[in-house]
Amino acid sequence: MKKLLAIILALSMLFCFAACGGRDSDDKSDKSDDEDKYIKFEEDDEDTENDDDDDSKKTIVVGYTIFEPMNYKDANGDFVGFDTELAKAVFEKLGYKVVFKEIEWDQKFVNLNSGNIDCIWNGLTPEAVEEDGTPRTEKADFSYNYMDNTQVVVVRSDSDIATYDDLYGKVAVAEYASVGESYATYVYEANCTAVNDKASCLIEVRCGAADFAVVDYEFAKKTVGFGDYSDLKVVSSLTSAPEHYAVAFKKGSSLTAKVNKQLEALAADGTIAALAKKYGLEYAVITDFADQK
Repeated sequence: MKKLLAIILALSMLFCFAACGGRDSDDKSDKSDDEDKYIKFEEDDEDTENDDDDDSKKTIVVGYTIFEPMNYKDANGDFVGFDTELAKAVFEKLGYKVVFKEIEWDQKFVNLNSGNIDCIWNGLTPEAVEEDGTPRTEKADFSYNYMDNTQVVVVRSDSDIATYDDLYGKVAVAEYASVGESYATYVYEANCTAVNDKASCLIEVRCGAADFAVVDYEFAKKTVGFGDYSDLKVVSSLTSAPEHYAVAFKKGSSLTAKVNKQLEALAADGTIAALAKKYGLEYAVITDFADQK
């Protein structure tokens, strides 16, 4: 009888994961080649291939995932976000045209080091360690930290999860190769399922396929408790240690120093503060980089 119940439960969970949009490995292989994933910001229709003899014609390809309020499409279908606008401001100051390319998060450093993208500007935490045990700082060079962040636990509104002990042995969900996945697996010691993006994490919790999700606070603040996710809540007592956001570049890239210089300039002229206010991030943005030099 116990074996029969276990089989029934397993099948039920399988159907729930399928219904809630679990990861599709076939989708992953096609995603980076989909022309709709490229978002260009240019002044004209000239060829955008890199030309080493003319900096004014060079193109920067920025890797991103959909992550409100950092990089996302608004109600009008326009590509917006704090990171989107800040990246445009920085690279336009440097004389580059900007192309945003959607990537798979667990392939971010593969894309970066292969030259498929020139940087990752998408709420990336430099202090983290990748699944293979390598610190991110060994995989890429990073700009100044420009924003504070934490990881938070999201549950259904009727959940009784309230403490660290309540998480042990539960089913968690997090984005592939994210800080949230590391927290769910190694800190909270949960059985973690990884999915393609942060929105899918919330869907898994909402439908009952997972007991809780671990996502960035900035994402949760903009989504949890609203619209499709009105039946979810953040467990404020289970917030992670502080972390930061920075831009990742290929090891040895000259872009790191150039971007840092522009971040200083845009902080000094108030651009960064204005963008933070626009996206409700005044409390988290960093505009003094003196201690990072």
